[in-house]
Amino acid sequence: MAKYDENQIQVLEGLEAVRKRPGMYIGSVSERGLHHLVYEIVDNSVDEALAGYCTEINVEILPDNVITVQDNGRGVPLGMHHKVHKPAIEVVYTILHAGGKFGGGGYKVSGGLHGVGGSVVNALSEWMSVQSCNGDGLYEISFERGKVTEELHKISDSKKTGTKVTFKADSQIFDTTIYNADTLIQRFREMAFLNKGLKITFWDKREEGTEQLVFHYEGGLKSFVEYLNKSKEPINKDIIYFETEQNDVQVEVALQYTSAYSENILSFVNNIHTAEGGTHLDGFKRGLTKAFNDYARNFNILKEKDPNLQGEDIREGITAIVSVRVLEPQFEGQTKTKLGNSNVTGIVSSITNSKISIYLEENPQIAKAILEKTISASRAREAARKARELVRRKSALESTTLPGKLADCQSKDASKCEIYIVEGDSAGGSAKQGRDRRFQAILPLWGKMINVEKTRADKIYNNDKLSPVIVALGAGIGNDFNEEKLRYHKIILMADADVDGAHIRTLLLTFFFRYMRPLIENGYVYIAQPPLFKLAKRGMEDVYCYNEADLEIKLKELEEKGIARDSLTMQRYKGLGEMDSEQLWETTMNPEKRILVKVELEDAIKADEIFSVLMGENVEPRRKFIEENAKYVTNLDI
Repeated sequence: MAKYDENQIQVLEGLEAVRKRPGMYIGSVSERGLHHLVYEIVDNSVDEALAGYCTEINVEILPDNVITVQDNGRGVPLGMHHKVHKPAIEVVYTILHAGGKFGGGGYKVSGGLHGVGGSVVNALSEWMSVQSCNGDGLYEISFERGKVTEELHKISDSKKTGTKVTFKADSQIFDTTIYNADTLIQRFREMAFLNKGLKITFWDKREEGTEQLVFHYEGGLKSFVEYLNKSKEPINKDIIYFETEQNDVQVEVALQYTSAYSENILSFVNNIHTAEGGTHLDGFKRGLTKAFNDYARNFNILKEKDPNLQGEDIREGITAIVSVRVLEPQFEGQTKTKLGNSNVTGIVSSITNSKISIYLEENPQIAKAILEKTISASRAREAARKARELVRRKSALESTTLPGKLADCQSKDASKCEIYIVEGDSAGGSAKQGRDRRFQAILPLWGKMINVEKTRADKIYNNDKLSPVIVALGAGIGNDFNEEKLRYHKIILMADADVDGAHIRTLLLTFFFRYMRPLIENGYVYIAQPPLFKLAKRGMEDVYCYNEADLEIKLKELEEKGIARDSLTMQRYKGLGEMDSEQLWETTMNPEKRILVKVELEDAIKADEIFSVLMGENVEPRRKFIEENAKYVTNLDI
């Protein structure tokens, strides 16, 4: 066992500013930042697993939203630190940038590079207790808001090893201290996939009757790909997998092709999800493209005069996980979302090219099927390019070239402009009459649009329902999407509050997610909330209610004012078209009174799964989803 004691704990600086500027360390004090506290502590346990000393991690949410994380690793060192003359366990949880991850020999690779995990969580907690077993006893130390309240002391004899951290997030710091179990479950499942054999258990004990969940995948990344593709039709049933090490860079990849048209590649460095990719992802794409082009040339699938296949064509329908472990990863920014180590590109590219080439030669039938799909994608891309050029010629900012049904706004300042994409000509007419034409544009859509989950890009450009949306927004789609050319910074979907309206919103959101994802990632997309009910009485100002619960509240408020329920006329709106322009403005379009729901992308993996299930070719997962979730439907228009 590698030596791991007080001498491996190195101090870089003191802990002072965390409580004053928590956003610098955990991103925000919202629900997202709250969950980050749990991730920091669990990451420390995962680092023990990466080092080969931990096989089980148990996470519990206790009543009052107290978190407990326990592992069977080596335990936090307990001896006196040679520089600050305090127990090493106290140093780890009270001094920023103190830990065994700075070359002291404690860890070879680690996700918690900045060494801020334990100390930051401690600083932002109302209280924390840490127990450590090092093989000769169980010891405990306690804190309040980052300061020691109970010195390190021995609780009992024990031959076990491991660490148990219990903490309560500080309500003085966070907007909310209530954890979302589903958010944590997604993260723990991901961690278990990335560390094959590691067992992570989760138990939400805030309510009676809940059960412990276990995430344990001996298949690792292969199991991850299976999970992501469970609602898709695979081309290569057996998942392509390889794992190797070169120049101290460990590379692990699993991939599978499906009949889908979108690519889904997730990249990780030392268990950290690199949402913006980086050099490891660049290397994977480069190696994959070279392997397929070389194979196509060697076996005369591509003729001498044929151009090479493009990377985007080769990646159509792919689901891949690219996980690397690097000794000293260089991330772009504190958020750790993009890897910058230049040497990783060549290593991952070389390994990928070699492994994929061998697989293609050993599996000629699968290679042929994938290449047929790739060549078909190449032809569709060329058709899409021609259609795109046509759209570009139409999309100059002069009003004469904008879609005929678009009622544009007067302002040209995109940051102040908003566009309502409205279901139907009737509602579109009311919206045009009721809007503030200075900054509000209206684009009516009629009929059902295509489902882009089942369609290639060339069909999208030529579609008479989606083409007006592309032209009106002005930013292009897919790889050509340019956020700077976006003509409106609020894109508001306004559809009827019924099943058809929900379907149209889902189709549009699927389109934005697959072909204009930055719109969702950067918070440009909103859903309008038109009222469901109107309460009226002669001599009384109309009262609008946005859902059943709101209706009941408003009725009780009116009763308190002496207005009986049976004296009111209640209208239930079946669609936007039932409101005149003045009503639509007052309830749904007036910035001072309206309710808008921002569409946010909390979890791209979960979003991809939901869109694949609901909008993909495979019927069985959709049927299962409906059966499992039908019980949650409370208001269904038929």
